[in-house]
Amino acid sequence: MAGEGSAITEEEITLTVKWSGKEYTVRLCADDSVSELKRRISQLTNVLPKRQKLLYPKLLASKLADDSVLLSQLPLKSSLKMTMIGTVEDEIIVDQVESPEIVDDFELGQDEAVDIKDNEVNKQKLRRRVDQYKIDLRNPCREGKKLLVLDIDYTLFDHRSTAENPIQLMRPYLHEFLTAAYAEYDIMIWSATSMKWVELKMGQLGVLNNPNYKITALLDHLAMITVQSDSRGIFDCKPLGLIWAHFPEFYSSKNTIMFDDLRRNFVMNPQNGLTIKPFKRAHSSRESDQELVRLTEYLLAIAELDDLSTLDHSKWQYFNEDGVKRRRHA
Repeated sequence: MAGEGSAITEEEITLTVKWSGKEYTVRLCADDSVSELKRRISQLTNVLPKRQKLLYPKLLASKLADDSVLLSQLPLKSSLKMTMIGTVEDEIIVDQVESPEIVDDFELGQDEAVDIKDNEVNKQKLRRRVDQYKIDLRNPCREGKKLLVLDIDYTLFDHRSTAENPIQLMRPYLHEFLTAAYAEYDIMIWSATSMKWVELKMGQLGVLNNPNYKITALLDHLAMITVQSDSRGIFDCKPLGLIWAHFPEFYSSKNTIMFDDLRRNFVMNPQNGLTIKPFKRAHSSRESDQELVRLTEYLLAIAELDDLSTLDHSKWQYFNEDGVKRRRHA
């Protein structure tokens, strides 16, 4: 089976996509999905995948609407041209409000999670993403610091509620949390949305120009890869190996931790992920939400450990500084 997977992966498919009077060349591999095709088109056109409608001969119309279909399952011919219909999102706020809420997070069985992480096809997808995606540093990586990777929606910000000022939807203690974390960790923000949305929202919240901490880099949905689960089908995730491959002299599985409200986002690196409680209904929960205060304590408690990947982050609530020290010296 491994040999077959490798052979399929090496087969390259070149497609021509027409949009807004222009033609774009898209190169993919046969084991890529329609979802990945839309992600590549988004890179070229800035039309978000969810706004794209792909037109091809009638035989393929229904299959192209299914993001989970692999390109190897479609009778694609490089001589034919595909048309994409879609609009660039100029009003980012409207785009976010209209986007469907993700509520179907799921728990994968341990064996299945291991299969996904170790699957050679997924490893090759990661290697291709490393080649394709450039991480622009906003501030230099700091020698000797660990790495904290943070999601935005429902982690730092309630993106579904409405308010006159975005600050009203910011998670309590955000700046205090980032200030404290910055003493021990470089900080990267990784969102499953567009880079325009990431820059806009982080700018509005005062995260990008705060004098007390610096953000090392921002990553968007184009940095994610698509994986497939036997029980849950196809879904996107955030492989930390992308960051480690770009900055191997600074970051690795031993010194990286990622916070996200969706545990499936770190399925490629389960030992490095911590599932944070979603911050929703900001107006009613703002006074009681203490998640970032407790997580600040946890981050500082584990900061001196040599290998963060040996911790079970799912039990972070039960750790304190003394407990971590006892475990380290045991």
